[in-house]
Amino acid sequence: MQVDLQSPWRIGTVEIPSRLVLAPMAGVSVQAFRRQGRRYGAGLVCSEMVSCAGLQHRNERTLGYLRIASDEHPLAVQIFGSEPVTMAEAARMIEAAGADVVDINFGCPVRKVTKTGAGATLLDDPQRACRIVSEVAGAVSVPVTVKMRRGLENGSRTCLDVGPRLVEVGAASLTLHPRSAKQMYTGFADHSLTAELVERVDVPVVASGDIAAPADARALLEQTGAAAVMIGRAAQGNPWVLREILTSDSAEPNREEVVAELMVFIRETARELGEQRATSFLKKFYGWYLGRGRFPRQFKAELTQLPTIADVEQRLLIAAPGAADVLEHLEAELPAGEAIELDLPISIYGGG
Repeated sequence: MQVDLQSPWRIGTVEIPSRLVLAPMAGVSVQAFRRQGRRYGAGLVCSEMVSCAGLQHRNERTLGYLRIASDEHPLAVQIFGSEPVTMAEAARMIEAAGADVVDINFGCPVRKVTKTGAGATLLDDPQRACRIVSEVAGAVSVPVTVKMRRGLENGSRTCLDVGPRLVEVGAASLTLHPRSAKQMYTGFADHSLTAELVERVDVPVVASGDIAAPADARALLEQTGAAAVMIGRAAQGNPWVLREILTSDSAEPNREEVVAELMVFIRETARELGEQRATSFLKKFYGWYLGRGRFPRQFKAELTQLPTIADVEQRLLIAAPGAADVLEHLEAELPAGEAIELDLPISIYGGG
Protein backbone atom coordinates (compact mmCIF):
# COMPACT_ATOMS: atom_id res chain seq x y z
CA MET A 1 0.00 0.00 0.00
CA GLN A 2 1.40 3.37 -1.02
CA VAL A 3 1.93 5.74 1.89
CA ASP A 4 1.73 9.51 1.62
CA LEU A 5 4.78 10.80 3.46
CA GLN A 6 3.03 14.12 4.00
CA SER A 7 0.06 12.58 5.80
CA PRO A 8 -0.22 12.93 9.60
CA TRP A 9 -0.02 10.09 12.12
CA ARG A 10 -0.09 9.84 15.90
CA ILE A 11 2.04 8.73 18.80
CA GLY A 12 -0.50 8.40 21.58
CA THR A 13 -2.15 11.80 21.88
CA VAL A 14 0.50 13.63 19.83
CA GLU A 15 -0.21 14.28 16.17
CA ILE A 16 2.84 14.19 13.89
CA PRO A 17 2.29 16.21 10.69
CA SER A 18 4.49 14.13 8.36
CA ARG A 19 5.93 10.62 8.16
CA LEU A 20 9.47 11.91 8.48
CA VAL A 21 11.32 11.86 11.80
CA LEU A 22 14.66 13.62 12.28
CA ALA A 23 16.92 11.31 14.25
CA PRO A 24 18.55 12.06 17.59
CA MET A 25 22.27 12.38 16.89
CA ALA A 26 24.94 13.22 19.44
CA GLY A 27 27.02 16.27 18.60
CA VAL A 28 24.53 17.16 15.86
CA SER A 29 20.94 17.51 17.11
CA VAL A 30 21.26 20.94 18.68
CA GLN A 31 18.29 23.27 18.58
CA ALA A 32 19.45 24.90 15.34
CA PHE A 33 19.51 21.49 13.65
CA ARG A 34 16.07 20.55 14.94
CA ARG A 35 14.47 23.86 13.95
CA GLN A 36 15.98 23.55 10.50
CA GLY A 37 14.58 20.04 10.22
CA ARG A 38 11.08 21.28 11.03
CA ARG A 39 11.39 24.00 8.37
CA TYR A 40 12.26 21.40 5.74
CA GLY A 41 9.42 19.08 6.61
CA ALA A 42 10.37 16.75 9.46
CA GLY A 43 7.17 15.93 11.31
CA LEU A 44 8.97 15.05 14.55
CA VAL A 45 12.41 16.20 15.67
CA CYS A 46 14.48 14.69 18.47
CA SER A 47 17.08 15.93 20.89
CA GLU A 48 20.31 14.06 21.25
CA MET A 49 20.60 11.69 24.21
CA VAL A 50 20.08 13.29 27.58
CA SER A 51 22.01 11.70 30.43
CA CYS A 52 19.65 10.86 33.29
CA ALA A 53 22.61 10.89 35.64
CA GLY A 54 23.50 14.34 34.33
CA LEU A 55 19.98 15.55 35.07
CA GLN A 56 20.06 14.03 38.54
CA HIS A 57 23.40 15.61 39.47
CA ARG A 58 23.09 18.85 37.42
CA ASN A 59 26.46 18.01 35.86
CA GLU A 60 27.63 21.21 34.17
CA ARG A 61 30.50 19.39 32.45
CA THR A 62 27.99 17.82 30.10
CA LEU A 63 27.13 19.37 26.72
CA GLY A 64 25.13 22.32 28.01
CA TYR A 65 21.61 23.45 28.63
CA LEU A 66 18.66 22.03 26.82
CA ARG A 67 16.59 24.61 24.97
CA ILE A 68 13.17 24.11 23.44
CA ALA A 69 11.88 26.67 20.94
CA SER A 70 8.23 27.18 20.13
CA ASP A 71 8.72 26.18 16.47
CA GLU A 72 10.28 22.79 17.32
CA HIS A 73 7.04 21.10 18.34
CA PRO A 74 6.34 18.27 18.18
CA LEU A 75 9.65 17.43 19.86
CA ALA A 76 10.91 14.21 21.43
CA VAL A 77 13.62 14.41 24.06
CA GLN A 78 15.65 11.23 24.31
CA ILE A 79 17.01 9.96 27.62
CA PHE A 80 19.47 7.23 28.50
CA GLY A 81 20.45 5.49 31.69
CA SER A 82 20.08 2.18 33.49
CA GLU A 83 18.24 2.97 36.73
CA PRO A 84 14.43 2.96 36.41
CA VAL A 85 13.74 5.42 39.24
CA THR A 86 16.38 7.87 38.03
CA MET A 87 15.04 7.69 34.49
CA ALA A 88 11.48 8.27 35.69
CA GLU A 89 12.58 11.40 37.54
CA ALA A 90 14.45 12.59 34.47
CA ALA A 91 11.33 12.02 32.39
CA ARG A 92 9.32 14.24 34.74
CA MET A 93 11.86 17.01 34.26
CA ILE A 94 11.75 16.55 30.49
CA GLU A 95 7.96 16.76 30.45
CA ALA A 96 8.08 19.89 32.63
CA ALA A 97 10.54 21.39 30.15
CA GLY A 98 7.92 21.15 27.41
CA ALA A 99 8.80 18.00 25.46
CA ASP A 100 5.90 16.39 23.59
CA VAL A 101 7.38 12.88 23.74
CA VAL A 102 9.90 11.17 26.03
CA ASP A 103 12.07 8.75 24.05
CA ILE A 104 14.20 6.09 25.74
CA ASN A 105 17.47 4.99 24.16
CA PHE A 106 17.97 1.22 24.02
CA GLY A 107 20.10 1.48 20.90
CA CYS A 108 23.35 3.31 21.56
CA PRO A 109 26.28 0.98 20.73
CA VAL A 110 29.06 3.25 22.02
CA ARG A 111 31.23 1.60 24.66
CA LYS A 112 31.19 4.50 27.14
CA VAL A 113 27.39 4.14 27.25
CA THR A 114 26.98 0.37 27.12
CA LYS A 115 29.57 -0.25 29.85
CA THR A 116 27.28 1.60 32.27
CA GLY A 117 24.44 -0.79 31.52
CA ALA A 118 22.63 1.77 29.34
CA GLY A 119 21.89 1.96 25.62
CA ALA A 120 21.86 -1.25 23.58
CA THR A 121 23.03 -3.30 26.57
CA LEU A 122 19.50 -3.15 27.97
CA LEU A 123 18.24 -5.34 25.11
CA ASP A 124 20.07 -8.20 26.83
CA ASP A 125 18.39 -7.33 30.14
CA PRO A 126 14.71 -7.27 29.15
CA GLN A 127 13.43 -7.30 32.73
CA ARG A 128 15.32 -4.09 33.54
CA ALA A 129 14.34 -2.60 30.18
CA CYS A 130 10.69 -3.27 30.95
CA ARG A 131 11.01 -1.78 34.43
CA ILE A 132 12.52 1.36 32.93
CA VAL A 133 9.70 1.79 30.40
CA SER A 134 7.07 1.04 33.04
CA GLU A 135 8.52 3.56 35.51
CA VAL A 136 8.94 6.27 32.88
CA ALA A 137 5.46 5.74 31.40
CA GLY A 138 3.98 5.91 34.88
CA ALA A 139 5.83 9.13 35.68
CA VAL A 140 4.65 11.30 32.77
CA SER A 141 1.47 12.11 30.89
CA VAL A 142 3.16 12.51 27.49
CA PRO A 143 3.76 9.46 25.26
CA VAL A 144 6.86 7.35 25.94
CA THR A 145 8.71 5.79 23.01
CA VAL A 146 11.75 3.55 22.63
CA LYS A 147 14.54 3.55 20.06
CA MET A 148 16.44 0.26 19.79
CA ARG A 149 18.77 -1.86 17.73
CA ARG A 150 18.12 -5.44 16.62
CA GLY A 151 20.29 -6.69 19.48
CA LEU A 152 23.91 -6.77 20.58
CA GLU A 153 25.27 -9.42 18.24
CA ASN A 154 25.16 -9.78 14.46
CA GLY A 155 22.13 -11.80 13.43
CA SER A 156 20.33 -11.12 16.71
CA ARG A 157 16.51 -11.11 16.73
CA THR A 158 16.26 -9.82 20.29
CA CYS A 159 14.26 -6.76 19.22
CA LEU A 160 11.37 -9.02 18.16
CA ASP A 161 11.13 -10.51 21.64
CA VAL A 162 11.79 -7.35 23.65
CA GLY A 163 9.75 -4.92 21.54
CA PRO A 164 6.31 -6.37 22.30
CA ARG A 165 7.17 -6.57 26.01
CA LEU A 166 8.06 -2.87 26.01
CA VAL A 167 4.71 -2.05 24.43
CA GLU A 168 2.91 -4.10 27.08
CA VAL A 169 4.42 -1.97 29.85
CA GLY A 170 3.77 1.41 28.26
CA ALA A 171 5.75 2.18 25.09
CA ALA A 172 3.50 4.14 22.72
CA SER A 173 5.81 3.69 19.72
CA LEU A 174 9.02 1.86 18.80
CA THR A 175 11.84 2.93 16.52
CA LEU A 176 13.98 0.11 15.14
CA HIS A 177 17.44 0.53 13.66
CA PRO A 178 17.94 -3.07 12.54
CA ARG A 179 21.69 -3.19 12.83
CA SER A 180 23.35 -4.91 15.76
CA ALA A 181 25.27 -2.93 18.34
CA LYS A 182 28.36 -4.82 17.16
CA GLN A 183 27.85 -3.52 13.62
CA MET A 184 27.83 0.11 14.75
CA TYR A 185 27.12 1.80 11.38
CA THR A 186 28.73 -0.74 9.05
CA GLY A 187 26.96 -3.15 6.73
CA PHE A 188 23.27 -2.84 6.07
CA ALA A 189 20.11 -2.40 8.10
CA ASP A 190 17.97 -5.56 7.86
CA HIS A 191 14.48 -4.16 7.49
CA SER A 192 12.89 -7.60 7.28
CA LEU A 193 13.08 -7.31 11.07
CA THR A 194 11.20 -4.02 10.89
CA ALA A 195 8.39 -5.71 8.99
CA GLU A 196 8.26 -8.52 11.56
CA LEU A 197 8.16 -6.05 14.44
CA VAL A 198 5.27 -4.18 12.81
CA GLU A 199 3.33 -7.45 12.76
CA ARG A 200 4.03 -8.14 16.44
CA VAL A 201 2.96 -4.82 18.01
CA ASP A 202 -0.14 -2.65 17.87
CA VAL A 203 1.68 0.70 18.15
CA PRO A 204 3.40 2.72 15.40
CA VAL A 205 6.86 1.52 14.38
CA VAL A 206 9.41 3.96 12.95
CA ALA A 207 11.94 2.50 10.52
CA SER A 208 15.51 3.76 10.90
CA GLY A 209 18.65 3.03 8.91
CA ASP A 210 19.89 3.38 5.31
CA ILE A 211 17.27 5.91 4.20
CA ALA A 212 18.71 8.66 2.03
CA ALA A 213 16.33 9.16 -0.89
CA PRO A 214 12.59 9.34 -1.66
CA ALA A 215 12.65 5.87 -3.21
CA ASP A 216 14.23 4.43 -0.04
CA ALA A 217 11.60 5.97 2.23
CA ARG A 218 8.57 5.06 0.17
CA ALA A 219 9.74 1.52 -0.51
CA LEU A 220 10.51 0.97 3.15
CA LEU A 221 7.09 2.13 4.30
CA GLU A 222 5.36 -0.03 1.70
CA GLN A 223 7.48 -3.12 2.40
CA THR A 224 7.43 -2.99 6.19
CA GLY A 225 4.14 -1.31 7.10
CA ALA A 226 6.06 1.12 9.33
CA ALA A 227 4.27 4.33 10.26
CA ALA A 228 7.22 6.62 9.51
CA VAL A 229 10.89 6.72 8.59
CA MET A 230 13.74 8.24 10.58
CA ILE A 231 16.43 10.20 8.75
CA GLY A 232 19.82 10.67 10.38
CA ARG A 233 23.20 11.01 8.72
CA ALA A 234 21.68 11.83 5.32
CA ALA A 235 20.41 15.13 6.75
CA GLN A 236 23.71 16.28 8.23
CA GLY A 237 24.46 19.52 6.42
CA ASN A 238 21.80 18.59 3.88
CA PRO A 239 18.31 19.65 5.00
CA TRP A 240 17.25 19.62 1.34
CA VAL A 241 17.12 15.81 1.48
CA LEU A 242 14.14 16.09 3.85
CA ARG A 243 12.21 18.17 1.32
CA GLU A 244 13.24 15.78 -1.45
CA ILE A 245 12.01 12.73 0.46
CA LEU A 246 8.70 14.39 1.28
CA THR A 247 7.93 15.93 -2.11
CA SER A 248 10.22 14.13 -4.60
CA ASP A 249 11.57 17.58 -5.51
CA SER A 250 15.13 16.66 -6.46
CA ALA A 251 16.28 20.18 -7.33
CA GLU A 252 19.77 20.72 -5.91
CA PRO A 253 20.38 23.96 -4.00
CA ASN A 254 22.72 26.40 -5.69
CA ARG A 255 25.88 27.70 -4.03
CA GLU A 256 24.17 30.84 -2.75
CA GLU A 257 21.37 28.82 -1.13
CA VAL A 258 23.86 26.46 0.50
CA VAL A 259 25.93 29.30 1.94
CA ALA A 260 22.86 31.21 3.15
CA GLU A 261 21.46 28.14 4.93
CA LEU A 262 24.85 27.40 6.46
CA MET A 263 25.11 30.98 7.72
CA VAL A 264 21.67 30.75 9.35
CA PHE A 265 22.80 27.54 11.00
CA ILE A 266 26.05 29.17 12.16
CA ARG A 267 24.25 32.14 13.70
CA GLU A 268 21.58 30.03 15.40
CA THR A 269 24.21 27.69 16.81
CA ALA A 270 26.33 30.56 18.10
CA ARG A 271 23.27 32.03 19.80
CA GLU A 272 22.53 28.67 21.39
CA LEU A 273 26.00 27.50 22.40
CA GLY A 274 27.91 30.74 22.69
CA GLU A 275 30.62 31.97 20.33
CA GLN A 276 33.52 30.04 21.81
CA ARG A 277 31.89 26.62 21.92
CA ALA A 278 30.15 27.09 18.60
CA THR A 279 33.43 27.87 16.81
CA SER A 280 34.70 24.37 17.49
CA PHE A 281 31.34 22.61 17.25
CA LEU A 282 30.61 23.96 13.77
CA LYS A 283 33.77 22.75 12.06
CA LYS A 284 32.37 19.35 11.08
CA PHE A 285 29.31 21.04 9.58
CA TYR A 286 31.40 22.97 7.05
CA GLY A 287 32.37 19.75 5.33
CA TRP A 288 28.81 18.43 5.47
CA TYR A 289 27.24 21.54 3.97
CA LEU A 290 29.90 22.35 1.42
CA GLY A 291 30.62 18.77 0.33
CA ARG A 292 28.73 16.74 -2.29
CA GLY A 293 30.69 18.63 -4.97
CA ARG A 294 29.28 21.99 -3.93
CA PHE A 295 32.65 23.56 -3.07
CA PRO A 296 36.30 22.48 -3.40
CA ARG A 297 37.71 20.39 -0.56
CA GLN A 298 40.46 22.95 0.01
CA PHE A 299 37.84 25.63 0.72
CA LYS A 300 36.16 23.49 3.39
CA ALA A 301 39.53 22.87 5.03
CA GLU A 302 40.32 26.58 4.95
CA LEU A 303 37.17 27.42 6.91
CA THR A 304 38.12 25.09 9.76
CA GLN A 305 41.35 27.05 10.24
CA LEU A 306 39.71 30.45 10.62
CA PRO A 307 39.75 31.69 14.23
CA THR A 308 36.31 33.28 14.53
CA ILE A 309 32.79 32.81 13.23
CA ALA A 310 32.92 36.32 11.77
CA ASP A 311 35.93 35.27 9.70
CA VAL A 312 34.05 32.19 8.47
CA GLU A 313 31.03 34.26 7.45
CA GLN A 314 33.22 36.79 5.64
CA ARG A 315 35.00 34.03 3.71
CA LEU A 316 31.70 32.37 2.79
CA LEU A 317 30.33 35.62 1.36
CA ILE A 318 33.48 36.16 -0.67
CA ALA A 319 33.00 32.70 -2.17
CA ALA A 320 29.29 33.27 -2.86
CA PRO A 321 28.46 37.02 -2.81
CA GLY A 322 24.87 36.43 -3.90
CA ALA A 323 24.26 34.53 -0.67
CA ALA A 324 23.83 37.83 1.20
CA ASP A 325 20.48 38.50 -0.51
CA VAL A 326 19.33 34.92 -0.01
CA LEU A 327 20.32 35.12 3.65
CA GLU A 328 18.35 38.32 4.16
CA HIS A 329 15.18 36.76 2.77
CA LEU A 330 15.75 33.52 4.68
CA GLU A 331 16.22 35.25 8.02
CA ALA A 332 13.14 37.41 7.43
CA GLU A 333 11.05 34.25 6.97
CA LEU A 334 12.39 32.37 10.00
CA PRO A 335 9.87 31.63 12.76
CA ALA A 336 10.38 33.64 15.93
CA GLY A 337 10.82 30.40 17.89
CA GLU A 338 11.25 31.86 21.37
CA ALA A 339 13.84 29.74 23.15
CA ILE A 340 13.57 28.56 26.71
CA GLU A 341 16.83 27.94 28.49
CA LEU A 342 16.58 25.18 31.06
CA ASP A 343 18.90 24.03 33.78
CA LEU A 344 19.11 20.57 32.21
CA PRO A 345 22.61 19.48 31.13
CA ILE A 346 22.69 17.02 28.24
CA SER A 347 25.14 14.30 27.34
CA ILE A 348 28.14 14.47 25.06
CA TYR A 349 27.98 10.71 24.46
CA GLY A 350 27.41 9.19 21.03
CA GLY A 351 23.90 8.36 19.88
CA GLY A 352 22.15 5.18 18.75
